[in-house]
Amino acid sequence: MGRVSATTAPGAVDRRPKQDRSRATRQRLLEAAVSCLAEHGWAGSTVSVVAERAGVSRGAAQHHFPTREDLFTAAVEYVAEERSTALRSLFPQGAGDRRAVIEALVDLYTGPLFRAALHLWVAASNEDQLRPRVTELEAKVGRETHRIAVELLNADESRQGVRETVQGLLDMARGLGLANLLTDDRARRQRVVAQWAALLEHALG
Repeated sequence: MGRVSATTAPGAVDRRPKQDRSRATRQRLLEAAVSCLAEHGWAGSTVSVVAERAGVSRGAAQHHFPTREDLFTAAVEYVAEERSTALRSLFPQGAGDRRAVIEALVDLYTGPLFRAALHLWVAASNEDQLRPRVTELEAKVGRETHRIAVELLNADESRQGVRETVQGLLDMARGLGLANLLTDDRARRQRVVAQWAALLEHALG
């Protein structure tokens, strides 16, 4: 998921600068929040539960994130950025084998990040305070994922229908992620990815 910071041994003095300790605490909270959201959903993911998993006090958690909504929207955004960085690092030379790119994009929607984001979306549908923040976050993450997909697929969006084709791929990947929530859908997913790779080679040229 994200990078996990080294922890200080019990009884030892943490001699890192205060700013570094604060940054490490914030990162632990964000990663713990995503894990809790993915495992327990919105109802079971309180600030206290996240703080305990991160190994910090509730007060420290609220120092970094005054509200529960602050914590969880920041957590999903943080890990989405980490995943985007990881996706780019898989293809350091840019566009490559399109099937490999499609498989990597689909993987974005079959891991704990997508599960956590899904719980956040469901909660936002019922929480007026949360809804605008999640809507804005989803739009931001969606735009970034689309940009990465266009870049890695070497897609020319000036051609008619190419933008919609790339977006269709991402919508398909999201659907595969939903199907994978209840059962291991790996075998069917591989067949669908193979078919989409063939279709995209024809559509993108």
